[in-house]
Formats: sequence, structure tokens, C-alpha cells
Amino acid sequence: MANTQAGSGGVRVKVQRFGSFLSGMVMPNIGAFIAWGIITALFIPTGWWPNEKLAELVGPTITYLLPLLIGFTGGKLIHDVRGGVVGVLATMGVIVGTDIPMFLGAMIMGPLGGYVIKQFDRLIEGKVKAGFEMLVNNFSVGIIGGLLMIGGFEVFGPIMSGLDKVMAAGVDWIVGAKLLPIASLFIEPAKILFLNNAINHGILSPLGVDQVADAGKSVLFLLEANPGPGLGLLLAYMVFAKGAAKRTAPGAAIIHFLGGIHEIYFPYVLMKPILILAMIAGGATGVFTFVLFDVGLVAPASPGSIFAILAMASRGSYVGLVAGILLSAAVTFAVASVILKSSATEEVSLEEATQNVSAMKGKQTYASALVNTESLDKIDHIIFACDAGMGSSAMGASVLRNKVNKANLPIKVTNTSISQLPKDAQFVITHQDLTDRAEAQVPNAIHRSVTNFLNAEYYDQLIEEIKAERSKIS
Repeated sequence: MANTQAGSGGVRVKVQRFGSFLSGMVMPNIGAFIAWGIITALFIPTGWWPNEKLAELVGPTITYLLPLLIGFTGGKLIHDVRGGVVGVLATMGVIVGTDIPMFLGAMIMGPLGGYVIKQFDRLIEGKVKAGFEMLVNNFSVGIIGGLLMIGGFEVFGPIMSGLDKVMAAGVDWIVGAKLLPIASLFIEPAKILFLNNAINHGILSPLGVDQVADAGKSVLFLLEANPGPGLGLLLAYMVFAKGAAKRTAPGAAIIHFLGGIHEIYFPYVLMKPILILAMIAGGATGVFTFVLFDVGLVAPASPGSIFAILAMASRGSYVGLVAGILLSAAVTFAVASVILKSSATEEVSLEEATQNVSAMKGKQTYASALVNTESLDKIDHIIFACDAGMGSSAMGASVLRNKVNKANLPIKVTNTSISQLPKDAQFVITHQDLTDRAEAQVPNAIHRSVTNFLNAEYYDQLIEEIKAERSKIS
């Protein structure tokens, strides 16, 4: 049994890592997607202020700029700027070799270009004579990038075009058959496993952009980003829960619904895994309502805040959007309320309950006792890390930073993505479901795990530990 659990945990970590890599190509470029979405919403013939001249920006941006940005980012993730340059060249080939927006092709060719040039650099490392480094570096990128560009044009372009059309046709059929609400059966559980960014930006967003190019909007942008189910869950905790869960739920609801950081509600589901039924019910209700009203967004809503969603809404979608969000929240609240009322037999802290769930599911719990506190007196930089480096980690860093400042400790507190953790990191704080990946990234750092980024009591305890260690020295 133990081996099976460990194996499943390893698979989960690998899936998270792959999903994080996919979303890592898209998320840094979300601003560009939003810029394109705003221009599309305003100036296309069905937009708010149709403008034939400015609408000419829409086509080249979606055809060339956005895929090239993804290709560069994918290559850079593999092999820094050299990988990014070769990734762009490889992506350009697949773009010209097709007649549709090549987001899927960019997510393959970009990393492929980075990987190939990385292997070449390893092969010639230490073998280039002094004075010839620049010559070899420049021509290797040019030759390898050119070959991949030709390969993208002749081989990968037609393959990617066919695959993209098959996937788009499948999505269109699902939407037409009114079966899209079924997607909540997979999306909601996957989000709780921290695959939300991978689903939204790695899968749904590229397909959604294709739909926007044809129809001016896409409901796919709403499948993961809808804040309604999370709001309903947290409202149910506010009314029917006890202890720390009840106390922290109001703040979590504000951060989730207005700030768009969905990761904040994941621990509340993990407290009682059966609550995933409430999330699925609410998610399916929202999707059904969105499809019924034929609404959509013109670009990804990131973060998944109500403000971002309304800002990216297509013309005429506001009534259906608000209805879908409110109904999904109401259904989740109703189902979660029944579950909480029927199972709330004793008061258990959010921290304890989530750790118990983790133990039950065979995941390792990282207790503070496992951390070597003897080195806390030397800590001058604490890093919060999450999947994307812009959501829950930023929230946790803000809370601890305020406490560090009030305690007058000379400690810098920042946040980043797990994949971007510096090799010399001293002290890393992550959600416990992501600590495996953080430890693999920077094994020499001190790692602490949290189950709720609003757990002020834990941060107070950490501050006291650090002060106690420093007082021993002085």
C-alpha cells in the first residue's frame, strides 16, 4: 500500500510539473493576450466601437505575435535566451506552414527548439577554441534554428494544423451538443490538485483564442476562471463551519472573488474531500448557464477575478455572465451547506484537518519539527513559491512581509514560481501539495509547508522562532 501511495504521489508531482511547464509558456504573456482581447472587443465589426483600420491589428497579433511570444517563452524555459531565439525560429516555421493561429504548435516547437540548442551546447562544451566562441554561438543558433524552421514548415505545420482542427471540432461538437457542463467533472477536481493554471492557460486558452478568431468570443475562458463555485464554498464555511476555517473564510472569499486567487479555497475543499461534489455541481451549473445565454470572453481572464472577467466580457454577455457566476455560487453554497451541516461534529483547525487529509491520501506532511531551526538566525531572505508565482505565493508573501516589518527583522520576503526558485534560496514556503517540487528544485534550502496562506498564527509562530534563534546569538 505504501508503495502504491508513493507511486501515485510521484505521478501527481510529475503531472503538476508538466502542467506548470505548459502554463509557464502562456502566463508570462497574459498581458499580451489581454491587449489583443481589448483591441478585439473594441474594434472588430461586432465590437463596442468598430474601426476598420484599427481592427487590422487583430489578425497579425493572433497569427504571429502571440504564438511567437509563446514559442520564445517555451524555448527560454529550456535554455535561457538562446533557447528562446531558436524556439521563435522553430515556431515561425509552423506558423507559416499553417493557416490557423498556431498556439498548440508554439507550445511544442518553442520547447523543442530550446531543447535542441541545449543539447548542442552540451555537446560542444569545452571544445571550442578561444576566439571562436561568438562565431560558433551565432552560427549554431542560425543553422539549428533555420533547420527547425524548415521542419516546422514542411512537417510539423501540417501535423499541428490537423491536430488543432480535430481538437477545435471536438470542442465545437461538445458545445453544440450542450455537453460542456460535463467538463466540470474533470476541471474542478484537477484544480484542487493545483492543475488550475495548466488547465486554463495550457489547454483552454489556446482553444479559446481560436474560437475568438472565428466568433469574437469563447466560453472556454470561463470554464476554469469562474469564481462562483469558490465563492459559494467559502460562504458555506462562513455560515456553517467552526474554528479557524470559519474565521479565515471571509478573508479568503474576498481574495478569491475580488483578487482572483483561486488557490486560496483549495485547502477548504481538502479539509472535507467530499466537498468536491459541491464544486462540480456549482461549476456545471455555471457552464450550463453560460452556454444557455451564449456568453463568452474575448481573452483569458487572469487572474480569475470578477473584475477581470467583466473586463474581458464580450459585448452583450454581462447578464449571462453575472447569472452564471451567481447561480454557480448558489448551487455550490447549497450543496456545501448540506455537507458541512451533516459532518460538522467537532471543531478542528484548518491546518490540522488538511494535514489529516494529506496523511489519509498518502502524501507526506512536512512538520516544522523536520526543519533544521538552528540555521534560522542566518536567514535574510524568505521566498514564497507557488505554481505560477503570481497568485497564492504573492498573497502569502504579503502577509508575512507585514509581520516581518512590524517585528523589525532584516529579512526580505518575496514570491516566485517554483520553476524560477534561485539555486541559492535559503528559506522556501510553499503549499504542502507543492513542497515535493520545491524541494526537488532547491534541495539545500529550508522548506516549510502551509495549508492556508492566510494562517496568521503560523506566521506569528515563525517570527517567534526566528527571533528566538537570533536572541541566542546575541
